[in-house]
Amino acid sequence: MKLLIAIIKPFKLTEVKEALTAAGIEGMTVTDVKGFGRQKGHTEIYRGSEYTVDFLPKVRIEIAVPEELVVGAIAAITQSAKTGKIGDGKIFVLPLEEVIRIRTDERGDSAVLPLGSGSPSPG
Repeated sequence: MKLLIAIIKPFKLTEVKEALTAAGIEGMTVTDVKGFGRQKGHTEIYRGSEYTVDFLPKVRIEIAVPEELVVGAIAAITQSAKTGKIGDGKIFVLPLEEVIRIRTDERGDSAVLPLGSGSPSPG
């Protein structure tokens, strides 16, 4: 299993969610975050004073994904989040040692896949 962390522009969240659902991903955690990369923020004028906005609003999506869905999930995120402009975001792929569904104690793939679609993982 892998943990995908995607940092995207906030207005792309609905498109990304729909693309992930179409790719078979049914659950995700979404957090409003702020950050910057190459774009390094921008300058604004407020009440006649100029100031720099260093941290821009972003959305962080975290998804636990079985190995067989990783490529499709990455493709769904990149295609739906892309605007072609600087600041589109990043996807980080991390190994995920274990996933446990608290309610049923299911582990591994079956803990993140829809009910009945995953095989139980040895405990």
